Amino acid sequence: MARALSNVEFQLMCFFMKFRDKVNPPHKILNEVGIQPGFFILDYGCGPGSFSLAAAQLVGKSGKIFALDIHPLALKKVKKKITQLEYSNIEIIKSDCYTGLGDNSVDVALLFDIIHMLSEPEKILKEIHRILKPEGKLSLTIHGSDKKKAIREVEQTDLSQFLFEGEHTYNFSKI
Repeated sequence: MARALSNVEFQLMCFFMKFRDKVNPPHKILNEVGIQPGFFILDYGCGPGSFSLAAAQLVGKSGKIFALDIHPLALKKVKKKITQLEYSNIEIIKSDCYTGLGDNSVDVALLFDIIHMLSEPEKILKEIHRILKPEGKLSLTIHGSDKKKAIREVEQTDLSQFLFEGEHTYNFSKI
């Protein structure tokens, strides 16, 4: 569960994300995760959709991206980009926790630059655990917050085990 940003806060965040994406393009960061064609990906807290759109290209037409956010402006931006780019493999989900996805249905869950904003990370981590396939992976990026604290929050649930640290990501396997 995350606190929804005000519209002004969201627009400001989007402005800074444009610079982030120029310095560290989403494809570069996603390559660390090992996304393959045909994968089903949850982008939890998708914001304006940078990672959802990049992941949609990586998974191809046989894969699927679930772009989840609580903020209506985020989902509106993603929908607009989906229409402009004519992507058919991205589904929008408006939620602050429950995904509505089936058990063991997702290959990778992305929690990119969002875990520090979650008021109840354990609930979200349990939901992600439920939807991840047995060999599924949880991937985090952590900016501007205590990295050790975020990793500890994931590991304390006993639902995920640390796999590896990439240049930009922290990756966990489902237990």
